Amino acid sequence: MNSTSTIDTIRELLHVVSGVLVWPVLIALLLLAALTLVALGAFIQECWSRRGKRRPWQQITGAALEAAAADQTSPDPLDIRLERVLQDSERRRWSALALLRQGVRIGPALGLMGTLIPMANALQGLADGNLPSLASNMVTAFAATVIGLAISVTIYLITSIREQWIREDNQALAFRAEALLQAANAPAARQQD
Repeated sequence: MNSTSTIDTIRELLHVVSGVLVWPVLIALLLLAALTLVALGAFIQECWSRRGKRRPWQQITGAALEAAAADQTSPDPLDIRLERVLQDSERRRWSALALLRQGVRIGPALGLMGTLIPMANALQGLADGNLPSLASNMVTAFAATVIGLAISVTIYLITSIREQWIREDNQALAFRAEALLQAANAPAARQQD
């Protein structure tokens, strides 16, 4: 067996593998595009809520802070209970954002894969003189690129703004927790006087 036949076999194997990957890549790209649209809808809804001065996350966490402050059965001191609520809230918000942020990386990767695989088929169509195959594969290749980049840009903008919102909400909640702590400590300070 000579080296050219080995190289041809490897090339053929790579072509088969990339041909098998084309459908999963394109389907994954479409699913990610659909998830991006859902994320965009949720983002627009949150924008609308925040514009009306309603901040559901602050309200939910604020209620949890109030409940932690009123809980007289817990053996933990008030500051520990409040800190636990704040950290749980912050962790949940950042982990949800980190999951969304993965789309910034995955979108272009799937778009590139969705570009290169059909381009190989387009070049094969060009070599065979099959112009309809060439045109069809080039359209698929460029569409995959555009969709992958659109996903990345959209998710990047959403996550950038949501990061700012999380910081603002965390600061407001920390002030609220501090006010609850001060209010709880005020009667004890008056009794000492």
